[in-house]
Amino acid sequence: MIHVFKKGTDATLPTLVLFHGTGGNEHDLLPLAEMLSPGSSVLGIRGNVLENGMPRYFRRLAEGVFDEEDLIFRTHEVKQFLDSAAAQYGFDSNNLVAVGYSNGANIAGSLLFHYGSIFRSAVLLHPMVPLRGLTLPSLAGVSVFIGAGTNDPLIKAEETRELEQLLQGAGADVTAHWGNQGHRLSTAEVEAARNWLGQHIN
Repeated sequence: MIHVFKKGTDATLPTLVLFHGTGGNEHDLLPLAEMLSPGSSVLGIRGNVLENGMPRYFRRLAEGVFDEEDLIFRTHEVKQFLDSAAAQYGFDSNNLVAVGYSNGANIAGSLLFHYGSIFRSAVLLHPMVPLRGLTLPSLAGVSVFIGAGTNDPLIKAEETRELEQLLQGAGADVTAHWGNQGHRLSTAEVEAARNWLGQHIN
């Protein structure tokens, strides 16, 4: 997978794994990572699927309708890449924090749904429920921050609450932050995520 790795200055901090939104790339969330956890190593991954020339992590059938077969395949693909990247760059695969926005938050959520504690923590910004009808593995010990918009035109509040309940039901410690900037990232959302992450990685 096309990616960028930046070695951090503090080896005790988790490696942040960055998942961009539709049309983004492996560099998009580097400034966000610097705000969230300066000193952390960072792995930015570009999605392997193109939709009208725009990178994504998995196909969709329509707006908000995922190609579930492709989502499952791509979830396993990303997991295999994370394993190989850990061996290549020497970061601790047991000390990872996912940071995903929109489509990137959905693939990060799917990784949690399939692999449980693959991430110590996850910052999911404007995610949806990746899959329904799945028995989730234990997420005990995993902390999740969900950034959501009360007026997000793409994601209903009920969907955010459903995701929160699914994660909590599997044992995750979930914090939801609600803003009113639609589907966009707001400064307040980023600051809330930074403060939350600071409490969970130190």
